[in-house]
Amino acid sequence: MASSGAAANLWVLFGLGIAGVFLAARRLRRPARPDHGAFIARLELLPPLQPPPPQAPHPLTGLCFAIADALHVSDYITSFGSLGWAKTHDAEVQTSPVVSALVDGGAICVGKTVIDEMAYSIHGENKYFDTPTNPAAPDRVPGGCSSGSAVAVAGGMVDFALGIDSIGGVRVPGAYCGVLAFRPSHAVVSSSGVIPVAPSLDTIGWFARDPSVLHRVGHLLLRLPYAGIRQPRNFYIADDCFELSKIPARRLTQVVTKSAEKLFGRQVRHVNLENYLSSRISGLSNYSNGHKNGDSKFRLLLALCNAMRSLHKREFKDQHVEWINSVKPAVDAGIVNDLSEDGDSDIDGCQDVRKEARSALSELLKDDGILVIPTALGCPPKLNAKELSSESYNSQTLCLLSLASMSGCCQVSIPLGTHDKCPISVSLIARHGGDRFLLDTTQTMYPTIQEQVEILVKSSVSSKQAMNEEAAEAAKEKGNAAFKEKQWQKAVNFYTEAIKLNGKVATYYSNRAAAFLELTSYRQAEADCTSAIDLDPKSVKAYLRRGTAREMLGYYKDAVDDFNHALVLEPMNKTAGVAINRLKKLFP
Repeated sequence: MASSGAAANLWVLFGLGIAGVFLAARRLRRPARPDHGAFIARLELLPPLQPPPPQAPHPLTGLCFAIADALHVSDYITSFGSLGWAKTHDAEVQTSPVVSALVDGGAICVGKTVIDEMAYSIHGENKYFDTPTNPAAPDRVPGGCSSGSAVAVAGGMVDFALGIDSIGGVRVPGAYCGVLAFRPSHAVVSSSGVIPVAPSLDTIGWFARDPSVLHRVGHLLLRLPYAGIRQPRNFYIADDCFELSKIPARRLTQVVTKSAEKLFGRQVRHVNLENYLSSRISGLSNYSNGHKNGDSKFRLLLALCNAMRSLHKREFKDQHVEWINSVKPAVDAGIVNDLSEDGDSDIDGCQDVRKEARSALSELLKDDGILVIPTALGCPPKLNAKELSSESYNSQTLCLLSLASMSGCCQVSIPLGTHDKCPISVSLIARHGGDRFLLDTTQTMYPTIQEQVEILVKSSVSSKQAMNEEAAEAAKEKGNAAFKEKQWQKAVNFYTEAIKLNGKVATYYSNRAAAFLELTSYRQAEADCTSAIDLDPKSVKAYLRRGTAREMLGYYKDAVDDFNHALVLEPMNKTAGVAINRLKKLFP
C-alpha cells in the first residue's frame, strides 16, 4: 500500500496551524470552506494494481473514501479530535486493518476527518478543528462524533467514509447530514487500529449517499459471501419511539409502510417497546433514577439510556482518565463535568442489561424482522442552540440510540427528504449478526422509499395548497361582506389575507382595488389592478378600476386607454363608455 506519510512533528504543527486558521475564519466570518471543514489532513493511500483478466477487478475499484481521525494511518498522528492528544502521541507505525482492507479492495483513501473531541459527544462540535459545516443545513450542527466523515459524504467529496459509533457517532451525523449511515453489529468489524472510546459499545460504521456503495463496503468489511437475498417477513413500528419524535410520526412511518407493502406485500405491525422490554430486561429498574431526565411515560427507554451512559462513561474513564489526569489538557467542559459526576457505574449491571437487551430484540426480530424507529428526535439543532446543552433533549435523543448500542444490533439510518428545510431520517434495526440481511433490505427498499417520499411530499404540498385555496376563498367572501357594509378598511384586510393565502387569483387584487378606491388610496388601487391584469388580461373590472384610479391621479390618457381596453373586451359596457365620453368632453 502506498502512503504520502508526513513526519510526526510537522504533522502536529500542521494541525495547530489548521486549527488556528479555522478558529480565525469563524471569528472573522470568512466565506465557507471549500471542503466544509470536514478534513484535518489530506493523504493518499492507493490500492494495489488490478489483477489481470480474466480475474475480477477489486470490488471497490473507482471509489474514494475518508476516515474519522480515530483510525490509525501509518506515519500520521491520530489526533482523536484533540490537539492535546496529538501533541502527546507519536505517529502511528501501522495502518488500521479496516482501512487497509478497503484500500486493498480497490478504494483510495484521501483524508482524515474531524471528530468531536475524544469522540465523546454526538453533536459534531470541536473547539480545536472547528465544527464542520453541514452541507444539507449550514446553520445546523452536523452531528457527531463522526461529523467530518458525514460532511465529506454529504458534500460529495468522497463516495463513502468511515466513522466510529459508540452511542450514536455514525447514526446521528448521518441523520443530520441526510446520508445513509450504517452501524454494524457490535464486534463484527475489527476495532484493531482504532482508539477505543467504550469498547462494549464501540463499532466502526460507514456513510454513503448511494445504497449500492453502502452495500459494497459492507460486504467487504463484514467479509460476506455473495448469496441470495432474504426478504423481511415482519416490520415492527415502535410506536412509543415515534411519540418521542418532534417530526409527525406519519411523515416518517408512512414511507416505510407503503414501501413494505409494495415490495414484499407485508403489513407492518406495531409494538410498544416499553411494554415489550418491561418483562425482558429485569436490570433496567436499577437505572430508572440515574438521571433527572424523564418522562414516566418512557421510563424504561430512559432507563436503558441511563445504563448506556453509565457504561459509556465508565469505560471511557478506564481508557482515558489516566491520560487526562497526567497531561491535564484543556478538555471540553462538557466532558469534564460528565466524568466528574458523583457515583461509580455498576459495570456488571450494565453488562447484564446489554445481554438482556440483545436477547429481547433477537426474540422479537428473529432472523427476518425489522424494527423501525426514528434515528434522531427531529431536525438537527441550530448551531449554539439551547438543545445542545439540554439534559432532557440529550436524554431523549440517546433513548433512541441506546436500543442498538446496548443490544449490539445493527442499524441503518435512511434519509427521508426534508422537514422545515432540514434533513430527516428513519432507522431500520435487525438482530445482532443480521448485518447482511439489513444491508440487502436497505438496498432493495431504498429506491421505493425515496419514491414514496416524493409521493408524500407532493401529496402534502397539494393538500396544503388546497387548504390555502379554501381559506383564501373564505377570506374573500368575508371581504365582500365587509365591502357591502361599506367597511372599506376591513374589506381591504380580508382581501389581503386572501392574497397571502393564494396570490394567483386576479379577483382578490381587483376586489381590494375597489376597496382602496373607496378609501381614496388611488396608487394602491392602480397597483392592485395591474397585478390583477397580469394574472388575468381579460379582467374587465380590473381595467375599469385602474382607469378610475388613473383618472383620479391625473393620468387621463392612461385612463382613457384602460376604459377603451374594457370596451374592446366588453363592447356594451356602459361604465366604460360613459367614462370615455366624460374624459373626451373635459379634455377634447
